[in-house]
Amino acid sequence: MLHCTAPNLETPLIRKAIVTPAKSDTPDMPFPPRLELSGICKSYPAVVANDNVSLTVARGEIHAVLGENGAGKSTLMKIIFGAVKPDAGTVRWNGADVHVANPQDARKLGIAMVFQHFSLFDTLTVAENIALGLAADVNMAELAEQIRQTGKNYGLELEPHRHVHTLSVGERQRVEIVRALLTKPQLLILDEPTSVLTPQAVQKLFVTLRQISAEGCSILYISHKLDEIRELCHSATVMRGGKVTGHCDPAQETAASLSRLMIGAEPEQEEETEPHAPGELRLQIKHLSLPRAHAFATPLDGITLDLCSGEIVGIAGVSGNGQQELLAALSGEDRRAKPAMITLKGKPVGHLGPNARRALGQSLVPEERLGRGAVPEMSLTDNMLLSHQRAPFVVNGMIQFKHAIQAAADIISRFRVKASGPAALAKSLSGGNLQKFIVGREIVRKPDVFVVAQPTWGVDVGAAAQIHHEIRLLKEAGCAVLVISEELDELFHLCDRLHVIAKGRLSPSISNQEATREQIGLWMSGLWDKDGNAAGVATGELASA
Repeated sequence: MLHCTAPNLETPLIRKAIVTPAKSDTPDMPFPPRLELSGICKSYPAVVANDNVSLTVARGEIHAVLGENGAGKSTLMKIIFGAVKPDAGTVRWNGADVHVANPQDARKLGIAMVFQHFSLFDTLTVAENIALGLAADVNMAELAEQIRQTGKNYGLELEPHRHVHTLSVGERQRVEIVRALLTKPQLLILDEPTSVLTPQAVQKLFVTLRQISAEGCSILYISHKLDEIRELCHSATVMRGGKVTGHCDPAQETAASLSRLMIGAEPEQEEETEPHAPGELRLQIKHLSLPRAHAFATPLDGITLDLCSGEIVGIAGVSGNGQQELLAALSGEDRRAKPAMITLKGKPVGHLGPNARRALGQSLVPEERLGRGAVPEMSLTDNMLLSHQRAPFVVNGMIQFKHAIQAAADIISRFRVKASGPAALAKSLSGGNLQKFIVGREIVRKPDVFVVAQPTWGVDVGAAAQIHHEIRLLKEAGCAVLVISEELDELFHLCDRLHVIAKGRLSPSISNQEATREQIGLWMSGLWDKDGNAAGVATGELASA
């Protein structure tokens, strides 16, 4: 077990925060801080997650916590919420020392948390999941109406009676946020709350957060989206390697200066590649139509797409518009398509499962890291074997552990995954580091077709640049890449062509040079005709629509 180091009181903070706390009714007796952490330490085998961390959050303050993947941010938030017990340190709540033994204690104090990895039961409905954190005698009919109204007010619409296993990742995140808001907390902890929200939904959420902040609720905000932090947060604490390395006022910083505070250097510049003519057709989707797999699914309606070697094609869209269903059809999880509706390197595969498609050269990264992308209780070596089941890793049905362990170690090294080693459990990694491992696992297969959903969800700026670089290397090597993402900036930056999926339909293709945010925004509402114009809107009117 590693141990915390003694605090260095002589180390100066990089910048002092400028904080405007909520005002007291009695100016001579200002409110005590909402939350004060002092000397928080938490160690695990082979890693110190928090090393003498101190943090103060004022009433009504929106306080960002910045740091690379694995810097200790999520562990610190879990300590505040009572999900993890610190090895040392004190917690003061509204001026009084407290011991938060578990999340139930935290909720009683008025602390709510939205986790990056969701804590939802798949077999229960949205309302039933939310009810688990409320009083035992809650009226379910009234709760369902509260969920609808809260979702409507905050732009986070939900169907209370829908089962969670039918929801996309973005919709599950809405459940977590609405659940937290319903408790009317005094402190709201948000861990990557906008990672799978659209830009429009993000702005609606910001309006909500500013409103509850003005009412005196404090907010701890973890995000790798530096522009969001600069726009929203009053102050920021920067962490690196489990330690606090500084404080700043994000509004007075640039994205580049915040990056330097986080990683100690400028992030790697992502290279621009020259456009070139695509090669042979690798993946073709032709008039793919599938009825709902369940009552709340989105039916697919005439999806048509061509993907050639040496190009990156992106699919944009609001979560819940058919992305999940399209991924299931492309991965082989859903085999209801007619064989010829999906062809891989000229071979019909609509009826084939994942292993048969891998054998033809396809790799796929799902949007859901834990559960679909990786098995939480398995080691990184075992998780690597999920998609590497041929020689030299498996010979005559026998796992060659020497090769498997070395391959997992190579992925950890190449993709700079912060983990104790190949034996580390998947669940022990931070979200961003697990994402890097899963993406790396599929890329090292050197696929002919690479399908990836939300490639940089929850990863820091340095890791995002690295993942984009590796995807571009695949393209240059002749791979055909399909990126499904709700990050418009990512799609505009990475892709050669774009489609939009809306209500189970796929828009025509448009090159990135020709696409505008206004046009893509209209297409997200399903407003396009066969020529790609917004339905009912003349081409010349797109800019003003």
